[in-house]
Amino acid sequence: MQEELDLLSSDYHEKDDEIAKLCAKNEELQDDRDKLQRTINIQKTQIEEQKASAKKFAQKCDDLQLQVSALSKLVRSYEEEVEKMTCQLSKTKLINTNTKSEEHPSVENLLTENKMLKKQKTELVVGLKKQVMLIDILKRQKMHLEAAKLLSFTEEEFLKAMDLETQ
Repeated sequence: MQEELDLLSSDYHEKDDEIAKLCAKNEELQDDRDKLQRTINIQKTQIEEQKASAKKFAQKCDDLQLQVSALSKLVRSYEEEVEKMTCQLSKTKLINTNTKSEEHPSVENLLTENKMLKKQKTELVVGLKKQVMLIDILKRQKMHLEAAKLLSFTEEEFLKAMDLETQ
């Protein structure tokens, strides 16, 4: 009987150890489950944020496509206007070449007159520079004359003073 009791006791202890191990394993699995649940919640939140972001980008994409279509219409209208202007420019050039051939003699006259006026202008500028130089020279001469006049007064006074001392 004692043997059976010892056997049952050892079975009991083994089962008790096994239960303790299973409880520890259960707690560990419970912690892992909680961690995974938090990770899942975070990922769900990130997914929602990314969905909202994707929705915003889709809206922006739609807006940009509308802008692109509006701009392409505008470009087409500008291209048409450029084409019209090009035709008009070619017509104007043709008209200008016709009028240039008719006005050619008068253009040559204007060019010669323009050269003559430029030459007169340069001659006037040279003359003006010479006059400015003459005015400057005359100012210097006037200054020298006034200085000489002052010196002559000073010299006369000096001579008078010398005469007074000698007398």
